[in-house]
Amino acid sequence: MSVIGRPAIVGRRLIVGLEIHIELRTRSKMFTSAPNVAHPDFDGAPPNTLLDPVVLALPGALPVMNREAVEMSMMVGLALNCEIARSSKWDRKNYFYPDLPKGYQISQYDEPLCARGWHELGSGVAEAKRIGIVRAHLEEDTGKLGHELPGGAAYPGSLVDLNRAGTPLLEVVTEPDFASADEVVQFAQELREICRFLGVTEGIMQRGHMRFEPNVNLALTLHDGSEVRTPISEIKNLNSFRALKGAIEFEARRQEQEWIANGRVQGRGMKSTRGWDDIAMETVLQREKEDAHDYRYFPDPDLVEVEVDEAWLARVRARMRELPASRRVRYLAAGVGEKDLRQLMDQPALCEFFDACVAAAGGAKATQAVAKPVLNALARRANETGSAIERLGIAPAQVAAIVALREAGEVSAQSADLLLARCCESSEQPKEIAEREGLLVKRDEGQLMAWVDAAIAANSQAAADVRSGKLAAIGRIVGAVVKQAGGSVDGKAAQEAILRRLGVGS
Repeated sequence: MSVIGRPAIVGRRLIVGLEIHIELRTRSKMFTSAPNVAHPDFDGAPPNTLLDPVVLALPGALPVMNREAVEMSMMVGLALNCEIARSSKWDRKNYFYPDLPKGYQISQYDEPLCARGWHELGSGVAEAKRIGIVRAHLEEDTGKLGHELPGGAAYPGSLVDLNRAGTPLLEVVTEPDFASADEVVQFAQELREICRFLGVTEGIMQRGHMRFEPNVNLALTLHDGSEVRTPISEIKNLNSFRALKGAIEFEARRQEQEWIANGRVQGRGMKSTRGWDDIAMETVLQREKEDAHDYRYFPDPDLVEVEVDEAWLARVRARMRELPASRRVRYLAAGVGEKDLRQLMDQPALCEFFDACVAAAGGAKATQAVAKPVLNALARRANETGSAIERLGIAPAQVAAIVALREAGEVSAQSADLLLARCCESSEQPKEIAEREGLLVKRDEGQLMAWVDAAIAANSQAAADVRSGKLAAIGRIVGAVVKQAGGSVDGKAAQEAILRRLGVGS
């Protein structure tokens, strides 16, 4: 399509850079000891209750840096292959907003804590794409404005909740290396996973723990061979992957149509800020975007610089947990199936518990044996009780002991599940429980064969099917044996005895 005097578009290339704001789960806020709403202990606090003189910017109140927030930020920087600055400073970013009591935000401008990093999308894949990380800097979050009363009733003014004000906020800024909305979403998902596994954020999108702001424009190739770029739009405060994808794709369509209509191209003062309407599925103009000089940055006189020496950096490195990409490769190599892998990777705390069980059971070779009781039997119990698997009360050593009993054929699958349930309520050794409750497999061959004969007699058609080669029919006979034995016979042993009696496979 073209207009009079303007060449037709023959090609288009999407260009996206991404800013991600991550609320850190420290117990206290960035520059004060007031409780942090992003920590699970204070989630859901009534409005305007997590305040103190620093948050309210009362006269004489001075900020003090939160060391834990700095260390969490360093861990994220290291995970993103960033250089950690040996010296960085704090700056005041000046603008007035109703939920920013000081009239400025403490941030980092020209000397960020982390810079010049990279992340590979789908790390470990042969054709992984590298995304450049410009910087990751610390700042404090603002409060929150609302326009509805409790219950959803409209309110003519603005409701200000300052609980979030002062929350430690890590802002990660990428290079404009994304060529599609799907790449952006993949990066956002992988960064969330990294941050959750590092333990620096809960990562609950609906609560604003992570907010995404893509900077979107198009490179349009014209019929005369020239290329023009549309003005950049920054889409603010997206808190779902669906919104992130939808906003980028809508904006790409809108910008092309706008260029056709008015021919405006990228240049100084042309950047705009837009919001996302999740119902209409479209972006809406909020304001023309400020440039950096509009914020009148200057060093904060109340805070000392952050000096990072080798010893401190080494301590932070030692705190870091195994990253998700490495875990995924390790689990797959150990034989964990895709379904179980998804279950594990969705819950960092479950991964830690699972690894502890595997270690107690003898290491990587026990991975598959541990996966079945943990991700099946314990998962069912967790679902029934509304608890997380790792909080059921069973210890990794108990899981390992039950796996050993099962592997040795000392307990049946049914008895193993019962032992898992018992150990969720007791610290007693599984074998002691099994002995007391008669769960150990009986090795009386005569008794076993008597049960087998009775089961075959009661399931004559199934027995005939097995003799004719339909081995799937043996399940009914095995079930009958196990039922007679009250779970004291292992299913595998019962099946072997049945096949011997029927003269199959001997």
